[in-house]
Amino acid sequence: MSRVIRAAVFQTAWTGDKESMIQVHEQAVRDAAAQGAQVLCFQELFYGPYFCQVQDKAFYEYAEQIPEGPIVRRFQSLAAELGIVLVLPMYEEEQPGVLYNTSAVIDADGSYLGKYRKHHIPQVEGFWEKFYFRPGNSGWPVFDTAVGKVGVYICYDRHFPEGWRALGLAGAEIVFNPSATSRGLSAYLWQLEQPAAAVANEYFVGAINRVGVEELGSNDFYGTSYFVDPEAQFVGEVASDKEPELVVRDLDMEKLRTVRDRWQFYRDRRPDAYEPLTAP
Repeated sequence: MSRVIRAAVFQTAWTGDKESMIQVHEQAVRDAAAQGAQVLCFQELFYGPYFCQVQDKAFYEYAEQIPEGPIVRRFQSLAAELGIVLVLPMYEEEQPGVLYNTSAVIDADGSYLGKYRKHHIPQVEGFWEKFYFRPGNSGWPVFDTAVGKVGVYICYDRHFPEGWRALGLAGAEIVFNPSATSRGLSAYLWQLEQPAAAVANEYFVGAINRVGVEELGSNDFYGTSYFVDPEAQFVGEVASDKEPELVVRDLDMEKLRTVRDRWQFYRDRRPDAYEPLTAP
């Protein structure tokens, strides 16, 4: 019997303050649950602006501990109330001065399952992330949620195939890639890389990008969030390139078995021949 997961991603624009941004996302959770969604992922650094357009230590104040901080606790209660799995891309403070770009994963009963820390940290014009984040050190976890096995890869990570494969080897069925990426820099890659990763690793990918031009810089975040299946086919329409949008789609997990039986990429890979790839 086919197993279908109703999954959602939410893209939106910066509201101008943290509390209203959190409230917008709380409403998105309620709207997704009302449409029958079982899992929902937000955009990168969801409750703030994309502050990496500038280098200003004032934005360190957006970081909080995970899971002890108030935002995780707030969304744990909401997840338990509505019975929905949540992926929360946040700014994490492990201790003063030790900060990460992190996604917390909350199960449908409100329990905290763990976190993924972004491995690859850019430092280019408009994306000064090394000022704010240490490289992730928590490996490539796959979370055993109420809807199945969920992985997370964050924004710039998507340019590196190794993590996509690590998530597949760990059993991921859906990988979410929350992002904040701008029109002039990456639009030509946005509908190429994640579908290619879905094909190469034979799972579903949910790609999320924020929208709008924020006051901190000129980055034009182009939305176009989507789900893509392991045959590189978009599941339904791609979201708007300008407007906030909640994308809810049905993902047929039987397609994973169909594609893996057809291609056998996991059988035919050659880890014995890949040692040079890990050399610095």
